[in-house]
Amino acid sequence: MIRETPSNELFTILLVACLLIVAIAKLVSSKRFNEFIYVFTNSKYLNIYARDQKFFDKFDALLFVNLIISASIFVILALQFFNGIDYTSINLLFKITVGIGSFILIKVLIERLIGSLFEIDNLIDTYLFQKITYKNYLGLMLLPINAFLIYSFKPSAPLFYIMLGLLFVVNITGLVTSFKRHQSLIKTNFFYFILYLCALEIAPYIILYKVFILD
Repeated sequence: MIRETPSNELFTILLVACLLIVAIAKLVSSKRFNEFIYVFTNSKYLNIYARDQKFFDKFDALLFVNLIISASIFVILALQFFNGIDYTSINLLFKITVGIGSFILIKVLIERLIGSLFEIDNLIDTYLFQKITYKNYLGLMLLPINAFLIYSFKPSAPLFYIMLGLLFVVNITGLVTSFKRHQSLIKTNFFYFILYLCALEIAPYIILYKVFILD
């Protein structure tokens, strides 16, 4: 049975916008896009494009825009289900989109600043490229997930947890892959690695959890 919701038009516009953004990314660099979609199972993309990264990359920027829009849609859908919200506020969607984008960008800027302070810019740049790549991959995954949640069966708690689990696995895989690539450096600086992990990879999400879930 198809659900009838008054907010589907806004979701449709946003999903179409995301599809257009992804299509433009593929148009900008077709070969790179074709290699990018296999990044979860093949390290070829990371090996090739980590060497050619720029401070501003049109391909990554387009996929990042898709990521924050797609992530915002998913958050709204989760709020609708778990908090019983039966409408979609454009103002709320805007705030969530800006919040997600700002959170990721500020985190990246702080990590780049740390890289400059400790004179490990090349290492941090490579590490951030790998992390951003996997996050952008999450953005692609969210496109069909969001479409499924909006237009298909009525969402349920187990379905949301399965989707969240899938996204979590991909995100953790990206982190683990990055750590494995630098395991020799991590072993010799294990204390600083743990400090970084707690301060920049765990603490920000705990703070977000307390602000948005426990508030």
